[in-house]
Amino acid sequence: MRAPFPAGWRGADVAGVDLVLVDSDVAGLVRTELDDGGLDDGDIAALWARAADLDKIVPLIDEEYCAAYFARLRVMARLAVAPHVPAAT
Repeated sequence: MRAPFPAGWRGADVAGVDLVLVDSDVAGLVRTELDDGGLDDGDIAALWARAADLDKIVPLIDEEYCAAYFARLRVMARLAVAPHVPAAT
């Protein structure tokens, strides 16, 4: 994703989710899926967790660009993790 991180939101968290961390985690996991051709069980669990975090926070973000940025990130996470069933715990 080449869109710039939302100005003024670095270091912020929404509902206990650090926005920089969720952005970095999802980008890295999606890149692993696309470049390396697969996620291991730990990566799958992490991406499912981050997708759930994004489901929780996107509706709470009241700034238009920031909300759109994280909505796109949520779509990327969901598309990348959709083929994978999380391992049973």
